[in-house]
Order: sequence, then C-alpha cells, then structure tokens
Amino acid sequence: MTRQTSRTSPARAPQDLGELVTGGIGTSPARPDGTLKVLGEYAYSSDLWAQDMLWGATLRSPHPHARIRAVDIGPALAHPGVYAVLTHEDVPGENVYGLKIADTPVLAEDVVRYEGEPVALVAADHPETARRALDEIVVDYEVLEPVTDPERAAHDDTLPRLHPGGNVVRHQPVVKGDPDTGADVVVSGVYTVGMQDQAFLGPESGLAVPAEDGGVDLFLATQWLHGDRAQMARALGLPPEKVRLTMSGVGGAFGGREDLSMQIHSCMLALRTGRPVKMVYGRQESFHGHVHRHPATMYYEHGATKDGRLVFVRARMYFDGGAYASKTPVVVGNATSLGTGPYEVPHVRIEAWGVYTNNPPCGAMRGLGAVQPAFAYESQMDKLARALDMDPVRLRRLNAVAQGSVLHTGQVLDSPAPVAELLERLEKLPLPPRERTGPADIREMPGGVSNTTHGEGVVRGVGYSVVMKNVSYAEGVDDYSTARVRLQVIGGEPAALVHTAAAEVGQGLVTVHQQIARTELGVERVTLHATDTDVGDAGSSSASRQTYVTGGAVKNACEAVRAVVLGRAAGRFGEDPAGLSLAGGKVVSRTTGVVTDLVDVLGDDVIEETREYHHLPTHPMDPETGHSPRVHVQHAYSAHRAVVDVDTELGLVKVVRLDCAQDVGKAINPDAVAGQIHGGSAQGLGLALMEEIKVEDGRIRNPSFTDYLIPTILDMPPMTVDVIERADPNAPYGVRGVGEPPTISATPAIVNAIRDATGLELTHVPVAPEHICGLEP
Repeated sequence: MTRQTSRTSPARAPQDLGELVTGGIGTSPARPDGTLKVLGEYAYSSDLWAQDMLWGATLRSPHPHARIRAVDIGPALAHPGVYAVLTHEDVPGENVYGLKIADTPVLAEDVVRYEGEPVALVAADHPETARRALDEIVVDYEVLEPVTDPERAAHDDTLPRLHPGGNVVRHQPVVKGDPDTGADVVVSGVYTVGMQDQAFLGPESGLAVPAEDGGVDLFLATQWLHGDRAQMARALGLPPEKVRLTMSGVGGAFGGREDLSMQIHSCMLALRTGRPVKMVYGRQESFHGHVHRHPATMYYEHGATKDGRLVFVRARMYFDGGAYASKTPVVVGNATSLGTGPYEVPHVRIEAWGVYTNNPPCGAMRGLGAVQPAFAYESQMDKLARALDMDPVRLRRLNAVAQGSVLHTGQVLDSPAPVAELLERLEKLPLPPRERTGPADIREMPGGVSNTTHGEGVVRGVGYSVVMKNVSYAEGVDDYSTARVRLQVIGGEPAALVHTAAAEVGQGLVTVHQQIARTELGVERVTLHATDTDVGDAGSSSASRQTYVTGGAVKNACEAVRAVVLGRAAGRFGEDPAGLSLAGGKVVSRTTGVVTDLVDVLGDDVIEETREYHHLPTHPMDPETGHSPRVHVQHAYSAHRAVVDVDTELGLVKVVRLDCAQDVGKAINPDAVAGQIHGGSAQGLGLALMEEIKVEDGRIRNPSFTDYLIPTILDMPPMTVDVIERADPNAPYGVRGVGEPPTISATPAIVNAIRDATGLELTHVPVAPEHICGLEP
C-alpha cells in the first residue's frame, strides 16, 4: 500500500471513461440508507445497545455565571444502582478542550460560565436512576452577575473578564481604498440576527465501550471523527490510537455536532466503571448541550453614485460567542471577508468583534459567519435601490462581481462567478398570479387553516437576494482529506471498497463516493466501509467541503488503483497504458475497443491505494488590514426570489414561492443537489420568520420544540430550483459546495419581500408578528 499527497489532476469527463457504468457522476442513484429511513428502520446512534450497558447523565449548572464553592457527591454515590459519580477531579488528562481555542472545561472546576455547563457525571443501571442521582448531587454556588451584552463586552474593560485574555475572542478589521470617501447617495441601518438553533431531530447520543488495551471505543453521531479524537485523547490522558471512533446513524447536524458534547463524558464513565456506557440527551438538554448560531448586531453604511455604482461600504459587526470560543474566530473571519457580499466595492472598512459572554455558547451552523452579514448587506441593497429609485435586481446586477474581480481582502476570483446570471435567471421565472380567480383558499392564506383571514388586509410582496459563501476551511488551514480504495473480485465480479472518515450527516456522501468510484473504476459494485478512525483524517462535514475535499481524495485513490490495473493490462497485452480506460467492468482501448475483462486482470489479487487530497493553499488575513492573497479556497453563489403574502393586521406571513438559482460547479448527484437547496432554503425561511432561541439574562427561555418553532412541510412553499454548472477549474470535477449558500440567501429574500409588501424597515430576524404590526422595530 502506498500513500502520497497530490493536487487536483485534470478532470476526466465521464464519457472519457465509458458510459457502460450506471450510477456514476451526473446521475441520481438512490441513497442506500433512504428506504430504511423512510420506513423508520434506520439505526441512529440513540438506538445503540450493549450487554451490561450503563446509562450516563450530566449534571448541569442552573446559573449563567457562578463560582463553585463545593460539590458533594456522597448522596448520589450512595443511591442504589449508581456505579460512578465524577467531577473535574476525575478527568484523567487535561480538563480542557476546544475546536480553535482550548478554553472549554470537560467539567467545570471553580466557575460556571453559562446555564447548562456540565459540572458532574453519573453512571447508573437505568436512565431514570441516573437522573434521580443527579438530583442528589449538592453544589454550593456563589451566583455572579452575568455578562450578557456582547457590544459592551467588546469595549468595556470594567466588566468581569470571563477568560484570562479578556472578553474579545477575535477582532478583525478589513480596509480597502479610502473608506472615508463620500458618495452621492448614502444609506445606513442597524441590523440584528437572533440566536438560531440547528434543530436537528436526533439529539446527542453515543455508546462508549472500554477496551482490553486500556483504551476506549466510541460509537456516536458526530461531524468530525479525528477532530473529536484529538480533543478526547488529551482529556482522557490516552494516546490517540487508543481512542477509536466509529460513526453511527446521524439524525441531522448542521454544525451543531462539530463541538464535543457527550464524547469525553461517556468515555470517562466507561473507563471508570469498566462497562459500556450510553448517553442520550433529551430535547431540553440538547438545547443546552450544543452550540447555536451567533446572534449579531451589525451597523452598515453604503454609499453609491447617482447611477447606482457602489462607492463604499462601512460596517461594524458584533458576534456573541457565549461562554467559550468554539468557532467564533472563524465566524469573525468569514463575516469580514464576505461582509460586502458578491459586489464590486472600491472602498471598504469593515470591523468585527467576536466576544465572550455568559450567554449560551455559539459555534458552527450552516452558513457559518456569512448568514448574519448577508441579511444586513442585502437589506442595505434594497434600501439603496429605494433611495436611488432603481430596480433592486438591476442595482445588484450593476455591481455584481465576476471572474477576475478583486475582493476587498485582495483575493482575486479565479473561477466563474455568475452572480448576474443567477439574478437574470430568477427574473425570467414566472411569478404566481396576484389576482385570485375564485374564492380564497384559507390553506393558502397567512395563518393557514387557523381561518384568520379570507384575504382581508393581505398584501403581496416580492424580494430578491444574492450571496456568496466560502467553501472549505480558510486562512491557512491545511484542509485535506484521505481515502483508501480497494479493488478486487467478489462473487465473480469486480468490486470496489471505499474507506474514508468523512461523516455522512445527511448531505449525501453515501452516493457521492460510490458515484466517483464507479466513474473512475468503471465498476457497478461499490461498497462503503464503515466510517471510523482506522483511516486517515477527512476533516469535518462542514463548510460545504466534503464532496470537494473527500471527493477529491476518493478520486485520487481511484486513479491510483486504476493506474495499477491499466499498467498490468498494458504489460500483458502490449498496449500503451495511456490509451486504456476502465468501463463496464472491462479494460477498453481507445483505438481497438475492449481488451479484456477487469476480472481477468485482477484475478485473486487485491489492489488497494490510499491517497490524500489537498486543495490550493490559503493564507491568514492580515490582523490590521484584513488583506490576504487567498483567504478562501473557493466561493459559491446562490440567489433567491421570494413571494410573500402578509396579513398586516395580525402580522402573519405566508411564503407563496421561494425560487432559487445556484451555481454548483458540477452536480455530482442532481437530485441530491436539489434536495440540499430545498433543505437549506427551509432553514433560511426558519430564520426569517420563526426560529429564535430567546435568551434573557443568560437563560434560555424556550428550550423545546413547543416554543422554539421550526418550519414544517406546511410552511414550505413551492420552489423552482435552477441549478447551473460553471466549473471551478481548481476543484475535482469542477464542483462547488452546495449545502450552505441557499440557507444564506433565503432569509434576506423573504424579508425583502415582506418589506416590499409593507414598506416597513424590519431590521431584525426572525420577523415576528409584532414587528409587522408596529409594536417593535
């Protein structure tokens, strides 16, 4: 077996590899797990079971900010059925972890910094026993005043320092040209985004099993196996090879599984008791047990010439990271580097602060760091269009970036950037008729079947937005992935086995990796190895990166396997290997046709190759100017047009249509691409109209799906999805990330449509009925 690193090789079109294989790139094979999921028979991580299994539970702080004076675990230990009670004193290794900054305690020591912070652990023979034992742990708290205002936390040195380095996690300015220059027309606004939850339906869960070698095996739902393992090994005081992770069924992720939750805790309990330990969060605990989207306050000012050319953008942004850093540094970097949107702007000054508070921790969520500024800059573009008396789509097209544009960070867009084309395509789509030809159908009215209106007080609006989002990690991160591919004969036919550590969290890797292997190796039968840490790192299933990066690794490994096979065939039949390919289970010559069956070349041998894929290098932003020759690997572009009906008396909104145009570079699986766009649009709709974690004085007031509302199928409107493919020459097959951009562009399009209908400013999302009825701004 060989191992090497390589960059992208020139893409081989599927027709170059023969069209005798089905289910390859550009087709839409069914998900192998689809039927089981639809029937309710799919095994998720919460379904795991083991002989002699114990149940783990977590004691969490009831206070946003408090000093721990004492913890008495004696009564809990004496409870029948309890096998272990652990505190920070029982952490075997370092009592700290973190994705970017190691600042999060495994278990709180002398202070708690948010409501819900883990303080102690219990293992018992029944989940109810474990919960009752938690009630018997006595913690003596000295309650402290919480820091809850992120803008004040960024600048007020008189506030308590929540961490040794102060309350600012990252401050990043970006400056281009002369930001103090004037303009003919200037518009400004202050925009706020509420705290959104990933709202995955499968709560945090997993099963830890102690091993004979003193290590531990963890079966769980996560987004990054190797990232988890690295943090866990330090906390458990074990070498990484003794911490083995295997993916179990994931019930949604959207960024909420990037940070650790029960991983270290379950392993600590398993190692202490010597028995398997299962942990499953309830919904309320899940709301406290994972990070959320950063709330933001953003001050924006746009200046333009009389004919609509942007002159300057000036902005200040504040992101509430909560108690610990998580992805706050990345959010600040993304927000500032993407903060002008997909527009040419000669003069820019943007500053962003990511800060610590005693609010719930915030981290990764779909559209990381791009969702918040997109709401602000797209609101500003509509406001500017009104000030100029110009069509808002025309204004956007006039200022749209294109290939060759230089962003305010100094990065040159070196691949297609079809921003104007996306807007043109949306404009050409037919609009739903404004006038009804018959009686109103209350199911199509704001308020739906609640029968709140039959059309009285209902007005219609149309809104557009277009956004850009980075793909993969940025600012100098070596964002690589690894794949191992095996080719052999099984049951008389050639079969491939693909092994990666890339987490399938619903985005469709289960078909993508098979499609790539079928295309590159010309075989029908492709199996995916269990996803675990027995193969090299694949990075996180986030940042819309896995099809790009792990797809590239699978492609590289397949090419290496193919080279061995074709080399053998060329030697045996006197052919030039450069003129051979694999298709339909056969070795095919470009000049003479079929040479031989692949089965005959393989015989009893197994050909296995492991390869990495590394994309083009990126570079950190200058801490003073924000400049960098390449902040991001790639950019993706998405546009939405929303049509809404608004009941102005009750403040209710019905999204009538939510059409989307998006450049995906290359649609590996067209049906899956459309599904990702539908799903991303649904989360954008949720942020626009209903999803907000209400936090008061550091406490979550609505930690349930009774009070935290997410869109249902009845809230989702009809959608036309217009997918275009403008290949990125630097990416495998030309792909672009798909999953995040539609989440970003859906929200401002909907809010712009509500503004069009009502004439209201609407500076906060989600837009609530009281905002429309004039009770709040």
